[in-house]
Amino acid sequence: MNTRARMIVIGIAVTFLLYAVYEKHYNITIYILGLIGYFIWSHYREGTVFLATQAFHKQDYEKTKSLLSEIKDPDKLRKKRRNYYEFMMGNIALKEERIDDAEYHFQLASRLPWKRDTEKGFVLINLANISLRKRNYERVPAYLELASKLKLTERQKGIIEKIQKELNKQT
Repeated sequence: MNTRARMIVIGIAVTFLLYAVYEKHYNITIYILGLIGYFIWSHYREGTVFLATQAFHKQDYEKTKSLLSEIKDPDKLRKKRRNYYEFMMGNIALKEERIDDAEYHFQLASRLPWKRDTEKGFVLINLANISLRKRNYERVPAYLELASKLKLTERQKGIIEKIQKELNKQT
């Protein structure tokens, strides 16, 4: 749910809450307060990351950027949401040629927990690629070594080999 939809639902819930208090239905009041509490909690801890992830998979980067910009304080996101937030922000920064911002977001994403090795692998591959672009050749082998310890797809392994060949040309 985006921020606007959450606020609409909370507004409707407050209306029902006032009615339930007026009619002295205190048991329903507790449920409505719980619902309002959940929506407020989810606004800060979940944000719009799920919707942004769906837009990102459809390669709608403008919508992804718009949804992620609704998150005012990413530090409050849950770790399992924050990693996707940082990954998508890093990719958007790469698309916009903001290499330093992309590196910052991928660095943060690399320190957060990931469900699958392939997801963390993409983060490390991006970091290696950024280091290669910035001609920071000392970091590239470290990222590639960390990535190679993970269970990666054949495509990821191929990308690592290409980065390794490019590194060998440069050094």
